[in-house]
Amino acid sequence: MQELFKTLVILFAVIDPIGTIPVFLEATKTFDNPTKKRVAIKAACLAFAILLFFIVTGQIIMEAMQISLAAFRVSGGVVLFIFALTMVFGEGKPEEEKHMIKDHQHVVVFPLAIPSIASPGAVLAVVLLTDNHVYTVWQQFLTTLVVLLVVACTAVLMLGARKIQDRVGETGITVISKVMGLILASVAVESILQGLKLYFNL
Repeated sequence: MQELFKTLVILFAVIDPIGTIPVFLEATKTFDNPTKKRVAIKAACLAFAILLFFIVTGQIIMEAMQISLAAFRVSGGVVLFIFALTMVFGEGKPEEEKHMIKDHQHVVVFPLAIPSIASPGAVLAVVLLTDNHVYTVWQQFLTTLVVLLVVACTAVLMLGARKIQDRVGETGITVISKVMGLILASVAVESILQGLKLYFNL
């Protein structure tokens, strides 16, 4: 149960459902309510499909490229740490991704599904959390369910985005994203330490 909770916290941090709210509002500001609902559901489904693809094939790709688990944990930890730093010290996920919006007709794919929900950090996290040499098939299945839960939560938040933003405000959303960044930074350092421990057989 503790491991499952840790997985939930990691995935909630990297997917950042709350941070997706401003991105969704900006991307769909010209749409009517029925269209906004369709966009939210389609973006969530596409993001889950992308993450599921990496859950299934991530290990295969890693082994085909002859990447050791220790190297992947260290490199993954470094990338996640940099990602976390951008959440803590940078403009933050919402502002950064709002700047990426170019064409409002393709918002389902970009920037909502990618990179807002299925972010590079999220992809890296699901690969690390479903490593065949570390986790059993049952544990990987539970992780997949957690991914589905977090993505579903993201979809629900997008559907109620306007009401949530009115209550919490841009500042509140930014604060929550930065707290998630701090948690993610700790997880990233732990991954690096585990990789070094594995490599040096400590």
